[in-house]
Amino acid sequence: MTMTTPTPTTVNPGERASIGRVLKDQRKAILVALGLAIAVFWVVGQLGEWRLAGCIAGGIGLGLANHLATEYWLLRIIAHGKQPTRATMMRSTLVRLLVLTTVAVALAVTWWPDGIGLLLGLAVFRLIALVMTTLPLLKELKSQ
Repeated sequence: MTMTTPTPTTVNPGERASIGRVLKDQRKAILVALGLAIAVFWVVGQLGEWRLAGCIAGGIGLGLANHLATEYWLLRIIAHGKQPTRATMMRSTLVRLLVLTTVAVALAVTWWPDGIGLLLGLAVFRLIALVMTTLPLLKELKSQ
């Protein structure tokens, strides 16, 4: 018997969407982000660049927050039994990315030049999250 991790697609309409459910469903992404942050402090900290390490870890944290916000939004939509429209998805994505970009650029400028590490951390986490999302989809397509 194989156990599957619950995903937003396994949510029954009428179930309550909660942040706890999102955190449980996305524990791999959270652990990856934590591992990346620790690795950054381990490597960059050894070079004496603690502020840069903090900025890169902050970018990873921002990326994780964006990822979890996206998953929560999807869980809420599915739990309500709604089918998201293209306009709804675009609006939600634009608002979320506008807030994320504003916060990231403001922090990067505030702690310049080490603040550029924040954007690097954000990009690295986004790339890893994309791979983590794509691989299961490719495996599913291959098995069909």
